[in-house]
Amino acid sequence: MSSPISRPAVVGALLKKELKAYSRDKLYLFLTALTLVAIAIMFPFLPDSVDETITLAVSPPIEKLLTEGAQELVETQGATQEQLAGLGQVDLAEQQPGLELLELETSEDLAGVIDGKLEAWRTDAGDVIVRDKAAGDPKPENATRVSPTVGIAFPEGFISDLVNGRSGVTVTVYSDAGVPDEIRSAMEGFGRETAYRLAGRDLPVTMPAEDQIVLGMDRVGDQATLQEKTRPMMIFMVLLMETFSMASLVSTEVLQRTVTAVLVTPAKVGDFLAAKTIFGTMLALTQGLIILLVIGGLTSQNWSLLLTAVLMGAVMFTGVALFVGAAGKDFLGQLFYAMVFLIPMIIPAFSVLFPGTAATWVKIIPTYPIMNVLVGSTIYGSTWADSWGSIGYAGVWLVFLYGAGLVALKRKVESL
Repeated sequence: MSSPISRPAVVGALLKKELKAYSRDKLYLFLTALTLVAIAIMFPFLPDSVDETITLAVSPPIEKLLTEGAQELVETQGATQEQLAGLGQVDLAEQQPGLELLELETSEDLAGVIDGKLEAWRTDAGDVIVRDKAAGDPKPENATRVSPTVGIAFPEGFISDLVNGRSGVTVTVYSDAGVPDEIRSAMEGFGRETAYRLAGRDLPVTMPAEDQIVLGMDRVGDQATLQEKTRPMMIFMVLLMETFSMASLVSTEVLQRTVTAVLVTPAKVGDFLAAKTIFGTMLALTQGLIILLVIGGLTSQNWSLLLTAVLMGAVMFTGVALFVGAAGKDFLGQLFYAMVFLIPMIIPAFSVLFPGTAATWVKIIPTYPIMNVLVGSTIYGSTWADSWGSIGYAGVWLVFLYGAGLVALKRKVESL
């Protein structure tokens, strides 16, 4: 009398078959190894610091605007003693965190430096030297190059016009083409504020306290570096890339009808699906852990949350791979379905590179909660208490996608 067949033993035998089939796929094996090596080599070279300072060029120098001669001129035109006293005490950079001033003699120098035709260098003594490289000017010694992206040029007679309340007083704001609109607007506001301060007048509005302006957590002084932002993105991309290799394995077995030979053995459809699930999940999870060990990210505080997120992502992408592998009728069909599913799922990974709150339609994408947990746990120190909502939301999508993959592959196998 034969002994009953152990289902775990059958699944174990199928897992060995999966491993052999994967090792024979030289293309995906090579791409997997190349990805891991490339990440390990490139990651240390990513910037690990953030420069939050905005360099603002101004002309003419502030001291030139506030010279004694200018004060006398303003006095003859009716300025009060309080206004004159205020002129000598004006510091445009005062209480402006993250702002560095570069004072240039002329508006022509300022425009040239912003445009990149001229170079501005600051010596150890604080002097500013403008260099025309095209004209063959030598590189200044003991000096550091300063590269402003925004500049404000004040016109002649600026202070006297302000003090006398003349209309039509304008300043010119120069900006590089790559400067965001919000930075340009901020510099225009800075120019208006400067005008009031130089005129010895209060702003016509009362600003509320800073904690009433900033909504959410204020990241000024605590911004994530490119290296920190890239860490969760790399983990996510490794999980996503394994969808292609797993879908290729499933599609090959379906197209070549290898699965029918498997089902002739004591293995059942449930054993086949279980083996695919375990192998796909372990394949993605293992590579995700390798990346975590290579580029860092695991700490004593976040390891359980981070591993949970990686595991859920691995199961989610395995479900997508089962669906794609069952739906594709050939290599091109499989690739088409893979791209249809995965391109939208990549979007949340890139949203981490940009500050601010993600759009509502991005939050609907199944991979958003996974990426949200990866970002929070690796960059901002999020805990389980902070992540329960995202974990629950990811769980709903995981059940749906994995269930859809199982149903699609089961029907495909039974129809062969």
